[in-house]
Parts: sequence; structure tokens; C-alpha cells
Amino acid sequence: MISWKQLRPYVMITPALLVFIIFFIYPIGYMIQLSFFDWDFVSPTRDFVGLQNFSDLLGSEGFRQVLNNTVVYTFLTVTFTIVIALLLALWLNRAGGIFGFVQGAIFTPHIIALVSVAMLWMWLFDPQYGLINWMLTLVGLPQSEWLTHPNTSLISLVIVAVWKSVGFNALVFIAGLQSIPKDMYEAAELDQSSRWTTFYKITLPMLSPTLFFLVVINVIGSFQVFESIQIMTQGGPINSTSTLVYYIYEYGFRYFQIGYASAAGVILLIVISIMTFFYFHLLSKRVHYR
Repeated sequence: MISWKQLRPYVMITPALLVFIIFFIYPIGYMIQLSFFDWDFVSPTRDFVGLQNFSDLLGSEGFRQVLNNTVVYTFLTVTFTIVIALLLALWLNRAGGIFGFVQGAIFTPHIIALVSVAMLWMWLFDPQYGLINWMLTLVGLPQSEWLTHPNTSLISLVIVAVWKSVGFNALVFIAGLQSIPKDMYEAAELDQSSRWTTFYKITLPMLSPTLFFLVVINVIGSFQVFESIQIMTQGGPINSTSTLVYYIYEYGFRYFQIGYASAAGVILLIVISIMTFFYFHLLSKRVHYR
């Protein structure tokens, strides 16, 4: 007979397990089920269409553009965020009141509501009255339409995402830098190691767990971008800023093609799963845990 001592751990995790099943596992399973049906969210009946939704998605030029937008947005956002945050962390990782003030200043955008951030940048990007175009005029550079031109709209959203998230990433990098044993740098100094060699041989390998963590959360966050697109561009102009999550929202809750939107959600799930698998099984081998 099973004793209470053996049963107690399972009883303790039951509430968390139920929450996980109800709010994570069940919605994913329901989405996969809906992807095989044609449903308008209102009709009491659903028409089974098999893999037709997936066939229509993969054959759609608009969906391929959305997938390309998502990949480009993710690559640019993650790359610039990580690089700028690491450079800031290397500069700010020192004692002094001014450095503490700068750390607080760059972290502030992270805690500001995205709606407020989006409204601020919409004013900055305004082609007629925006501060950025005014500054470009002062230095003799041509103005840009930013959010209203297909060639610059996606880059504008990348700028907003980097500005908002770089402070958080920098502070995490600073925490990682401060955890590196000082005697390693002292040994490198005794060996007359150059700054670049010290960074490449000591700092970067010791920061690899932090770098690994930040890349993972930034990639997932970039693939899930929605609010800034909804507020600033609504996927335009000419579908140039529509990403996977916004595409799912648009077809699900604007056009009421629930099966089609669910199929896009399944593809998003597959893409993130594949990327996570390869990232963990290939790049995680280069992570050095002390």
C-alpha cells in the first residue's frame, strides 16, 4: 500500500500540474485540433478539411512574407540587443555613482508599459513633426517616412524593441560579469594578456551561461511580438511588418478563419520547437558552467 510519505510529493505538485495542463497543454491540443477544421468562430458546426489549412498556408505568398518578416525581425532584434547590451555591460561594470545612475536609466524602458513606449516612438517617427526627422534635417540628412514606408517600417519596430529591452539584458550581463572570479583576471594580467585575449579567453566563456539564457528568451520574445505591431503599424504598410503572432490574431479575430489561424499557430509552435531543439543540442555544448 502506498504510504502518505510516498504520495505527498505528488499531492503537492498537483495544483501546479493542473494549472499547467489547463492553461498550457489543453490550449495547445485544442489549437492542433482546430487546425484540421474550417470554422468561423460562430457557427455551431465545424467542417473537417484535413490538411487543407496547412496547404493553403504554405502556398500563400502572404504567409511566406510574414514568415520572412518574423525571421528578419528576430535576427535583427536579438543580434543588436545582445551586442549593445554586452558593450554597455562591459562599460558599466565598475564602481561609481555615475555608472549606477546610467544602469538605472537604461533599465527604465524595460519597466514602462509597451503602449506608452509605442506612443512615444510613434511621435518620434512621425514624418512631419517627429524629433528624429527634425534631427536629421539639422545635420543635412534626408528625412524618412519610417513607419509608413515598407523599406523602413520593420527596421523602425526593431529599433523600438532594442531600445526597450537592451537595459534589462545589460543588467543581466553585469550580474554575470560580477560573478566571474577576480583571480582569473589577475592571472591574465600577470601573463600580460591583451584586453581582447582576456575577453575572448576568460570573459566570454565565463559569460556563456548568461549569453545562452539571454539569447533563448530574446528569440522567443521576438517570435511572439504583437503589441508594438498592433499599436504602431497594424501589419502594414503592404504587409511589411506583419509577423506570425499578428498574422494569427488577424485571421483568427478579424477575419474569423479560426482553422486557418490555428494552422498558423501550429507552424509557429513547430518553428520555435525546432529552433529550441537545435539551439539546446548544438550551442549548449559551448556553455561553460563552473
